[in-house]
Amino acid sequence: MRTIRTTAVLLGLLLTVPAFSLASSGQSQSKSSASKTTPAPSSAVHATKGVVKSVDDTSLVITRPSGKVKEMTFVISPGTARKGALATGATVEVRYRTDAKQNIATAVTVQEHK
Repeated sequence: MRTIRTTAVLLGLLLTVPAFSLASSGQSQSKSSASKTTPAPSSAVHATKGVVKSVDDTSLVITRPSGKVKEMTFVISPGTARKGALATGATVEVRYRTDAKQNIATAVTVQEHK
């Protein structure tokens, strides 16, 4: 009886492994065909902190206390999420992506003073 149960379990496992591989190959084919029709995803999102040097409707310039680049410029669009009042001298955290050598701000958060 024990041998029959063991054989049944092994047979069941042997039958499910090819089913999983067929299912995953079908997904990879649909992903590869989808990637041919849609553009490549955007570059990775980065984050930095600094003090606002200047800000207007389309750009933000911050100075950073550390790092290789002391001053960074970001493009601000209507789709940029903003939290807090952006003003010169405010400490901000900026989330951004790089596109065509431009830093595109995706979110700007004004840090509260403690």
